[in-house]
Amino acid sequence: MEGLFSLDETVALLVLGIGAAMILGNIVALVRGRRQESEHLYVGRAWFLLLTGVLITVWSIVSLGR
Repeated sequence: MEGLFSLDETVALLVLGIGAAMILGNIVALVRGRRQESEHLYVGRAWFLLLTGVLITVWSIVSLGR
């Protein structure tokens, strides 16, 4: 669909935002967790979600490039 509000592009941009938020949020959690020696931080989960965010972000950028 072409036009001002392309559904494909809108969905790709929303997914890009979610992926970028996952990246930024988990980086902040990892940095704060190391500084404060937090016992409530699940490091493995944070790294998994960070890498998932990278995958989602790259996927959406590739989708926007088509």
